[in-house]
Amino acid sequence: MSPVWLVTGAGGMLGRDVLARLADEDVTAVAADRSTVDVADPASVRAAFEAHRPDVVVNCAAWTAVDDAESQEDAALRVNGTGAAVLAEACREAGAVLLQVSTDYVFPGDAGKPYAEDAPTGPRSAYGRTKLAGERAVLDALPDRGYVVRTAWLYGAGGGNFVRTMIKLEGVKDTLDVVDDQRGQPTWTVDLADRLVALGQAALSGTAPAGVYHGTSGGETTWFGFTREIFRLLGADPERVRPTTSEAFVRPAPRPAYSVLGHDRWARAGIAPIRDWHEALDEAFPALVAAERG
Repeated sequence: MSPVWLVTGAGGMLGRDVLARLADEDVTAVAADRSTVDVADPASVRAAFEAHRPDVVVNCAAWTAVDDAESQEDAALRVNGTGAAVLAEACREAGAVLLQVSTDYVFPGDAGKPYAEDAPTGPRSAYGRTKLAGERAVLDALPDRGYVVRTAWLYGAGGGNFVRTMIKLEGVKDTLDVVDDQRGQPTWTVDLADRLVALGQAALSGTAPAGVYHGTSGGETTWFGFTREIFRLLGADPERVRPTTSEAFVRPAPRPAYSVLGHDRWARAGIAPIRDWHEALDEAFPALVAAERG
């Protein structure tokens, strides 16, 4: 029998692209959104496992409202921490592989070179703390079948994100002030979905060591540089985008100043890391414009 994959958070931007990638591979996949599986409820998860008997679980379910987590940390922890722990325990009992999607926010964001997969963590936000709790639950429960894939600056056609917002604002704003003191790696959900599927397949074949991987694009930029590239692809004047600092946009949750992640561990799994962010954005852009302007 072919392996069965269960994708939680299937209604989200990343979950949709994971399901599309699995369909391309002709893999048996079960889509689970919030209406069908509550990842933090052991009974709900148990019922899903009994019904579908998954061999691989890709956990895309997450509380992603970074600022709201500052005032609702318990609610965020229920999804990001408890949900990951419940899924990990179910996978442990079933002998299944778990791919847990995590975030750059587990790091303090004050580094001067890319964070390695084994770099010390130190989240500065409630969101980061809840995602780190999920990571630890997975790695503790599944030392041989648990995979944490940290990502950052995600964008895609299937949901709201920075790229789609900038496409919309270009049409209504003469100029845009965008922060130039936060560095990271814009990452297309299609590219991340491809690596998640490849990693799950390698896990099933026994060629990918369990542990932490970094699922972000190659290269790096700032939000300012990212926006200028978006304007260029739109055929708009990049000079309309002006640099500013984080102090101009104070938010409840602190943003990492440096979110660049290293990708060395993919080589141990025999999988190439994600390509440069410019190349990905070029390919993704027509679908992003179509999704936003419809």
